[in-house]
Amino acid sequence: MSDVMYVSKESFEKMKQELHHMLTVLRPEASRAIAEAREKGDLRENAEYDAAKEAQGILEAKIAKLETLVHNARIVDESEIDTSKVSVLTKVTITNTGTKKTVTYQLVGEKEANLKEGKISVASPIGQGLLGKKVGEVAEIKAPNGLLKFKVDKISV
Repeated sequence: MSDVMYVSKESFEKMKQELHHMLTVLRPEASRAIAEAREKGDLRENAEYDAAKEAQGILEAKIAKLETLVHNARIVDESEIDTSKVSVLTKVTITNTGTKKTVTYQLVGEKEANLKEGKISVASPIGQGLLGKKVGEVAEIKAPNGLLKFKVDKISV
């Protein structure tokens, strides 16, 4: 994963809310679960204690990862996006020159990618191939089944 992650203001706020919830709700719950399990006796034979410690470790790893993401996030203002070429947070309509199938994708950061919503990561092969292209240009993308060519039809926000 790259160091800098470009996100919309909405996604940045969701990340901050999720981190706040982990720090203020989930972390104290994990500590309470460990304390309750510790009170139940011998720690060497206490599976509940082991499970609570493992859950806390997983939570702490998630918190650390999300803190890094929030720290490295750069908010992209949609009003300042240049639609003369494909860039982060632009919506691009492309046509596969082989199949003539047309699709529209929004290029987003890795954390926001969701193909069902039409959002692809700028780090994906298609995202990388489209970055910097202008309307009318053809992006050539190497795929496992060969070379794919996509013509850029439209760029918008």
